Amino acid sequence: MILLGLLSDHRVRRSLSPAMHTRILAQEGIKGVYLPFEVAPEKVGQAVEGLRALGMRGANVTVPYKEAVVPFLDRLEAEAGRVGAVNTILHRDGQLIGYNTDLGGFLEALAAAGLEPAGAGALVLGLGGAAKAVAAALAGAGARVTLAGRKEAAGLKLAEELGVRFEPLAGLARGGTGAPLRAELVVNATTVSSPAESPPLAGLVRGLEIRGCRLVMDLNYGRPENLWSGLAGRLGARFADGETMLAAQGRLSFRIWTGVEVGLERFQRALHEAAPPE
Repeated sequence: MILLGLLSDHRVRRSLSPAMHTRILAQEGIKGVYLPFEVAPEKVGQAVEGLRALGMRGANVTVPYKEAVVPFLDRLEAEAGRVGAVNTILHRDGQLIGYNTDLGGFLEALAAAGLEPAGAGALVLGLGGAAKAVAAALAGAGARVTLAGRKEAAGLKLAEELGVRFEPLAGLARGGTGAPLRAELVVNATTVSSPAESPPLAGLVRGLEIRGCRLVMDLNYGRPENLWSGLAGRLGARFADGETMLAAQGRLSFRIWTGVEVGLERFQRALHEAAPPE
């Protein structure tokens, strides 16, 4: 029996990862469970150490703790170390090892959407762990990456770490200080998708000036009213939400924990079966 889990705050209650992984475990004939764990910010370290104490095989980590768990791990694999963020923990031989499958999962989702990143302009909105992973993946694949956010000092620091450009979000909107940006790809790596979640951000997004956009991708999923879908419509671009990336990074995490290779299509099917009817 293997025990897996997901570490997050109250948002863990609406995650589809437990149902998705439980289906794949059953299909593969692996005795195990995948449970959601709601963790208070001040107890992140205790929760991570609990994986070891309980003999768990591992866990996924999602917002807001992808960076917060790092100090409590024994070591990081290359991609997690590169971006300083972890979304997958493996407990092996008494050690807790941090991985980041967001990079590979994002590139798989991008391929499934039919966009080749090499040579393309990409605008990534957000300055957290997800934005780090996406920007690093795109830069490594040969894209011309611009990070955008509302906190200029933090944005400039992160852009320097990753070797990409930074533009203040307000400067990209109509009436801003910068010229319209050319980007074939726009990625929302913030936690905001619905206008009601952040009216100020929604206002800025409605005024974004982007030329040549072919695809808008929102890393979130399951939002009935989506301002990024609206942006795609205004720019004449295709829209994709985060379901394919969730399936892709999930299958990579599953391989780390079990050594079993499961195709993306099966994880997508499991995810759709897990989703509540609209």
